[in-house]
Amino acid sequence: MKYQFEIIVGIIVILFIGVFLYTASINPDAEFGGSDGVGSAVVSELTGVAEDDVAPLIPQWAPPSGEIESGLFALQAAFGGIIFGLGFGYLLGQRKINQN
Repeated sequence: MKYQFEIIVGIIVILFIGVFLYTASINPDAEFGGSDGVGSAVVSELTGVAEDDVAPLIPQWAPPSGEIESGLFALQAAFGGIIFGLGFGYLLGQRKINQN
């Protein structure tokens, strides 16, 4: 079967979209809070220390503006896409070499 991998990925994407739409229809008022906020709240509740009183071990750098933060995120996504594309291109090239 020539397109076995593509068919499997397509089925996974369709299943993911189906599960997403099903859960969104069950609870339309749900909000995604993220794991950072929930985890911090649980740790604060268990230890009895307020979230504001906890300082990180390694100080975090904060970008001076939202535009710089968005630009850094876009740069990170671009590098990830390049690495991802190079990996798939390499694998595709190896497959074509081995077929000939």
